[in-house]
Amino acid sequence: MQATILFGHGSRDPLWRVPIDTVAQRMLAIDPQCCVRCAFLEITEPDLASTTAELVALGVNGVTIVPMFLGVGRHAREDLPVLVQALQIAHPGLRFDLQPSVGEDARMLELLAQIAMPEASTRVASAT
Repeated sequence: MQATILFGHGSRDPLWRVPIDTVAQRMLAIDPQCCVRCAFLEITEPDLASTTAELVALGVNGVTIVPMFLGVGRHAREDLPVLVQALQIAHPGLRFDLQPSVGEDARMLELLAQIAMPEASTRVASAT
């Protein structure tokens, strides 16, 4: 079984995680059989290690980690690969696929540009 972890930074503000949780809920609405979890680097629970342990207990054999970062800073470039390397050592039978940050995806950049344009709400609404 394959799983996806949506990985965010974390915040003291509990409302901060709502967009990431909403992406997970949308994924489940699209495919109720998908296995998706959210995990966070700091402050917000759960962290990446405990989320991975939960998935291992469920029998998952592959994990795709999607960094939910718009910018590609130190956390995405340095901290996350180190965390994934430690997880690979802790779970040698598990396949990890670390995706680029969502902010590197051309589709996300195009959508953000459309949203930022004047009268964007009418353009985006008519496209859906």
